[in-house]
Amino acid sequence: MTDSAFHFTISLAQWSLNKAFFSKELDVLDFPRIARERYDIGAVEYVNQFFIDKALDKDFLQQLKANAEAVNVKNLLIMIDHEGELASADSALRCQAIEDHKKWIDAAAFLGCDAVRVNLHGMVTEAEWIHGSIESLTALGNYARRVGLNVLVENHGGLSAKINLLIDVIRAVNLSNVGTMPDFGNFCIRREVPGDLWKSACIEHYDPYRGVAEMLPYAGAISAKTYDINAEGNEPTIDFERMMAMIKSSGYQGYIGVEYEGERMSEDEGIRLSKTLLQRWQLA
Repeated sequence: MTDSAFHFTISLAQWSLNKAFFSKELDVLDFPRIARERYDIGAVEYVNQFFIDKALDKDFLQQLKANAEAVNVKNLLIMIDHEGELASADSALRCQAIEDHKKWIDAAAFLGCDAVRVNLHGMVTEAEWIHGSIESLTALGNYARRVGLNVLVENHGGLSAKINLLIDVIRAVNLSNVGTMPDFGNFCIRREVPGDLWKSACIEHYDPYRGVAEMLPYAGAISAKTYDINAEGNEPTIDFERMMAMIKSSGYQGYIGVEYEGERMSEDEGIRLSKTLLQRWQLA
């Protein structure tokens, strides 16, 4: 424990086991048990990519809810991907994306989650992105408020990583249940290949420490991204000491998620070492 220890709860992002879930080595219904029994983590963050056809499947959702309750695991949130561009400049596409997100809000509410995470990638002009983002977040925020859910935006590529603009959008929406989900990574605004979000070299990057600091006043969850853990137990590319000091100073005391996304270590080892790293700052 460090001198800067503070109260927060560790959650586990399903993406940390993305290879195992994509390959069907693991079953989504087993995720709560895996979080509890393998890692002694009592809250989970689902990724809808792994059960993309199950949003309206009440039998599946009831079983998932029961499985979490059986091992005393909190269903924290659902990360929503592949349901259309909420920041599209095309109003018809934007409206369709809003409608396609609603079923996941309902699913999250059924599971007892606190929030959904949405994307505002934004392969459009800044003016178009701001307009579309405000419209979509306002609609989803009002819809989610009916079921007591928060709508959180992650810095997740494109203009959503240009945090000064994102905060302008959050303030313009001005709904108490619409906020942010700071991720320690994912601050690339523009890549070498136009329209590419993930693969080509990053040519415009937002400062991650400034970005997290700007997002913290609106944070409803936090993703402590790790890409590697070195022999000293540190993330070599992210200053966790600095990140955690900012989080403590902000007064945040919610969930901080383990989200390992590395290649050198196995997913299992990456999760375990990332949790150990976070525990340096955690008061029991």
